[in-house]
Amino acid sequence: MNDRSLPKFSPRRELGRTGFRATVVGVGDLADRSVPREQCVATLRRAMDAGLNLVDTAPGYEEGYSEELVGEAVRGRREGLFVIDKIDLLDQPVTPQVEESLGRLKLEAVDLFVFHGVSQLEVWERLAAPGGAMEELGRCIQAGKARFRGISSHHPDVLRAALETGLCDVVMFPIGPWCHRRYVEEILPLARARGVGTVCFKTFGAGKLLGDTEGYGRPLQARPRGKVSSGGQEAPAPSLPHLSVEECVRYTLTMDPDVALLGMSFPNEQDAALAAAAAFQPLTPEQLADVRRRAALAIEGKGAVWWDPK
Repeated sequence: MNDRSLPKFSPRRELGRTGFRATVVGVGDLADRSVPREQCVATLRRAMDAGLNLVDTAPGYEEGYSEELVGEAVRGRREGLFVIDKIDLLDQPVTPQVEESLGRLKLEAVDLFVFHGVSQLEVWERLAAPGGAMEELGRCIQAGKARFRGISSHHPDVLRAALETGLCDVVMFPIGPWCHRRYVEEILPLARARGVGTVCFKTFGAGKLLGDTEGYGRPLQARPRGKVSSGGQEAPAPSLPHLSVEECVRYTLTMDPDVALLGMSFPNEQDAALAAAAAFQPLTPEQLADVRRRAALAIEGKGAVWWDPK
């Protein structure tokens, strides 16, 4: 698939109560210091050319490099985009982190700041307490540095507590063939009922479902058999059980979050993911069960599943 034949996406529905109409697919982190900077920027712009209008980044992604790339890619194209950034240091003052991120982005504001990886109840309770970090983030919003606030989390208990407070405009959490069922059966409907936007990740299980990796291109430490794929443009075919990009994307979109963040760091990865999203047809209950069964085989022996509750 060449650039001219990339499918074109249109906004699908509002992201919770934000009023922003988002495309069903968003662009996850694609920062990779082993790839020339201009190539990373071009890859992000390529996704935007396909109509994708939600972009995610964080200061911890390649130590701020992701924010720099996003800022460069959206320059001159900011209108109509929903930019998400994160607050990584949960025990530190919020305002300096917000200002540092905006400095790397070279933007006056983003659309959403979320507290990153809030996966323990006591941490959420501290953030949400009167005079706490959520309140400080609210002051940043009043100062025009963002429009909305929320959290990303790897624990349904935290997400439920956050949703019940009414403090979050958007929540980010895992949905995919190998994710705890509570995310779909409990958190997704609760967010919808509360008018909170849902932006979901782990469609590919950090790459574990697609290739022979412990996640995000890291080679397997214990190699049961065969070659090890690290992802990218010239990765060898996986030798261990795996799912296809199409199966993973169809599974997540069948669950119907507002937006599915997909890793698309290279044009060939974009081609596969966007083609699957454009041709989406919901899986039947029988097909969903089959994908989950084979996902259990694909994830086996590939290290920790850190996105599921312990």
